[in-house]
Amino acid sequence: MRTIFIEANDQRFDILEEGSGEKLALCLHGFPEHAISWRAQMPLLASLGYRVWAVNQRGYGNSSRPRGIASYALRHLLDDAAALIDASGATSVTLIGHDWGAMVAWCFAALRRRPLQRLVIMNVPHPLCFRAALKRWRQQRKSWYITFFQIPRLPELFLSANDGASIRRMFAGLSLPPDVLAIYTNQITAPGAATAMLNWYRAMRLPGPRPAELGQTIEVPTLVIWGERDVALDLICLDGTDRYVRDLTVRRLPGVSHWVQQDAPEQVNALLQDWLPRQATAP
Repeated sequence: MRTIFIEANDQRFDILEEGSGEKLALCLHGFPEHAISWRAQMPLLASLGYRVWAVNQRGYGNSSRPRGIASYALRHLLDDAAALIDASGATSVTLIGHDWGAMVAWCFAALRRRPLQRLVIMNVPHPLCFRAALKRWRQQRKSWYITFFQIPRLPELFLSANDGASIRRMFAGLSLPPDVLAIYTNQITAPGAATAMLNWYRAMRLPGPRPAELGQTIEVPTLVIWGERDVALDLICLDGTDRYVRDLTVRRLPGVSHWVQQDAPEQVNALLQDWLPRQATAP
């Protein structure tokens, strides 16, 4: 595993890379994580013949941290992914996302921004399924934090106080190595980082793709891996996913948290290994 920096979409991206070749696995992390969240999957993907790029998305790690809520609008996040794929020169792309990274991946596939060979989604619903789930109290009560994150300054203070104590609490159920936990807490306390990361949520109220666009059938074979003990997303969020994906595989992991690829790396890797090899050769 090595660190590289790539200029794309007028931003500088801090990327963990493993493996080589023309077959790219582009891994997009979530909030409040870091490219290191893919540390257990990168060796496996490389062994399957992928060049793996685990990207610190804009606002994270040592990637560019543009100012202003508008800089984190979904269109920019999609442009980032497209520009990174272009910069890679890859001939085939498997897009893998967790949490916010999975939301970008869903929208990227639905809008067909670039050809994809395969799509892997971890613990985030299709955007239209999430919209439907938000009409029900079961999901509304789990999404309270999104409203809290809209408040100016206070969420930043909450997340960065006491050297990132809230981040330590967030990951308390995981057996994270101390050096990995330090990456998360150091990141949230870096100047301007908390605001940049929260701006992903604050930009949700900006105009984005229309439901008709997001509702286009995803033709790419798609694997959804879902930890059932998710405190932020109810299982009802999976309802209706098959309406939007032609070739869908869903694997639910009982007793596993939202941080699925870190909480159950062996199970997640087994699912990837089982699903990707028979899908890995380009059609």
